[in-house]
Amino acid sequence: MKARSAIVYSVLRLLAFLVPFGIMMLFPIMREYYWLAAIFAALIGLSLSLLFLRKPLDDVTTGLADRRAQTRASVSDEDAEDAAADAASGTDSPDAPTS
Repeated sequence: MKARSAIVYSVLRLLAFLVPFGIMMLFPIMREYYWLAAIFAALIGLSLSLLFLRKPLDDVTTGLADRRAQTRASVSDEDAEDAAADAASGTDSPDAPTS
């Protein structure tokens, strides 16, 4: 995963929340009910991110999926040690088919 794509997506999501929140805090009624402004800003930010941040989200999720596939494809140390021990002792591995 590229760290840049995750950082870009996170910053854009924060901006999608903070900009509407800042605009709403300019209104006198929203200064009194700041929690309501935060709820509205969260809903607006969610809507904006669903509409406009599809490409950065795809980049992040593709990077995470690639990283996870590489981790699963690599052989762990325990598996390599078990295979070496089985080969040295001359016994078949438990996964080997029997006749």
